Amino acid sequence: MSHATTTDVQDDRPRTTPEPRTGGLSSRSLPRWAPLGFAAVSLALGVGIGAAAGWHSRTQWGLLAALLFLAISYAATTAVENQRQAKDRLATSVVWVCFLAAVVPLASLLWTTVNRGAERLDGYFLTHSMAGVLGFEDTGGVYHALIGTLEQVGIATVISAPLGLLTAVYLVEYGKGSLAKAVTFFVDVMTGIPSIVAGLFILSIMLMAKIEPSGLMGALALTILMVPVVVRSTEEMLKLVPNELREASLALGIPKWRTILKVVLPTAIGGITTGVMLAIARIAGETAPIILLVFGSQLINTNPFSGAQSSLPFYIYEQYKVGEAASYDRAWAAALVLIAFVMILNLAARGIARWKAPRTGR
Repeated sequence: MSHATTTDVQDDRPRTTPEPRTGGLSSRSLPRWAPLGFAAVSLALGVGIGAAAGWHSRTQWGLLAALLFLAISYAATTAVENQRQAKDRLATSVVWVCFLAAVVPLASLLWTTVNRGAERLDGYFLTHSMAGVLGFEDTGGVYHALIGTLEQVGIATVISAPLGLLTAVYLVEYGKGSLAKAVTFFVDVMTGIPSIVAGLFILSIMLMAKIEPSGLMGALALTILMVPVVVRSTEEMLKLVPNELREASLALGIPKWRTILKVVLPTAIGGITTGVMLAIARIAGETAPIILLVFGSQLINTNPFSGAQSSLPFYIYEQYKVGEAASYDRAWAAALVLIAFVMILNLAARGIARWKAPRTGR
């Protein structure tokens, strides 16, 4: 009886809407479209202030708009919500600004290359060389350089892939003690060496052995640059293979070498392939070793073991050095071909990685 009376008394009391508490769960919040509004206002203010101040660089306008965006986001969030939410939104805004600062130059570079290179890129450009073509003539193509790049990168891959794979298998499956530590140390050092150093190393061997320039020499320098990338990526992929798979295989009496060959490598083959593809993309744009060791040629040379060859990076450098309008167009078109080559490799790597990825779920 007393409980019912208490309930009736509580129901007769007037109900009022509680005031929003600052810092609580019921505090006021900005709408979801607020960041877009802040960005629009900041961009308008940045362009307006930059134009009024006589700044002709759009980069300056963008930097000013970014600073205004951070300031407006922090001030508005502090006024509407609270100090804690303002700090959180400021950190999020800094992340977005840094992301745009990295993406915008890349997008601008890609757009410029496509816009300038598409004007000259056609079937004739891909199937003709520069034999007998003067720098100012609006003819010639990239066929000889494309052949050189495919052969040099192919030779480097044939040498680097098994060498890097076996080194990674040793480090993960067998490596213990001082030898493994020394190999790991030298792999880390080789990962960061400049390409010109690799070219000078092969050049010194050529001078001592009196070897003529050829595509093979350039491929050897590219091999030095590619091996540590393959080793490091393969090593990380092998470490991701669960030890339970190795133990189950060994428990059945299967030798360790056969366990690695039949269990470990097939499990990590997707990541290993991706690492090799990315290593190929990394060496495809190297210019310094090719200038030192291959010397370049305007003729079609399909033999990488004899005579000078060209490559796409060297072709771009060579055409830009000519300084004519026609050569600039050829350089942009060759740059577009090189970007397409690297992009195809990256897409292939992602496709293989997804295709060979272990299936999850029941």
